[in-house]
Amino acid sequence: MKLFAISALLLAAGLVSTPAQAKLKVFACEPEWGSLVHEIAGDKVDVTVGTSALQDVHVVEARPSLIAQVRAADLVVCTGAELEVGWLPMLVRQSGNDKVAPGAPGYFMADSQVKLLEKPSAVDRANGDVHPDGNPHVQMDPRRVYVISKALEAKLAQLDPSNATTYQQRLDDFDKRWLAAMGKWKAEAAPLRGRKVVVHHVSWVYLWDWLGMQEIGALEPKPSVPPTAAHMSSLIATTKSSNTIAIIRAAYQDPKPADWLSQRTGVPAVTLPFTVGGDAQSKDLFGLFDSTISKLLGAARSGAAK
Repeated sequence: MKLFAISALLLAAGLVSTPAQAKLKVFACEPEWGSLVHEIAGDKVDVTVGTSALQDVHVVEARPSLIAQVRAADLVVCTGAELEVGWLPMLVRQSGNDKVAPGAPGYFMADSQVKLLEKPSAVDRANGDVHPDGNPHVQMDPRRVYVISKALEAKLAQLDPSNATTYQQRLDDFDKRWLAAMGKWKAEAAPLRGRKVVVHHVSWVYLWDWLGMQEIGALEPKPSVPPTAAHMSSLIATTKSSNTIAIIRAAYQDPKPADWLSQRTGVPAVTLPFTVGGDAQSKDLFGLFDSTISKLLGAARSGAAK
């Protein structure tokens, strides 16, 4: 009886604790989705990111450390549209984690939440690295990020209902800040409408669609096919004659082809972050677009000054 009375007193005083609920573990394939999870979930989840801004996410080694991260995950958040087809299926399969297998509740593909551009009518690998579902690089359109954020919040609430109120509150806060930032970016970027660029890889279609810019050529003759001397030479006249403001490459791409074309045309080669962590300013999704708009405007001003 005495032991029972002491236990009851301890419970009443809150001195006997119950184990805390384990945090939801999220594996994000790319930095942009890790950043979006953080915006919505904060410290309610543990997030690991499988790649960095200095990697080509088309080609990633399925390392044991990544397999272990997927094995521990309750949720994987990736781009989809076959961007990670060369490594994510292997990670999931070797992890043995059915919770995050395709079709399972813990499998979230961002591209499945939005309409994709550049969906080919037919797929022929002779045309390079063509994605049959469409161009996967939706992180460069803040309108699509906005839509994806809502679907991601719903997924987090489904898997972790005890924190659903927090997720909804954080989503509401993110939405307000994101919509305000979108208005600011669009106003700042108004001088870019109609301006023309050459790119290294066709990664930027969603950015140009949002800003109303035009891509007039690519250094790769076909997607993910390395630039050739003949193709590069053919771009010189096009770049010079089109009032091109910049030759665009991502932070992870070899700078030499863009620099080569820049030296022969006088058009600046500009490195854009492409994802969170791509430069010092791009510490989160807001910084990603702040930096991107600033660098494009700088290139436009540079061209106008000549």
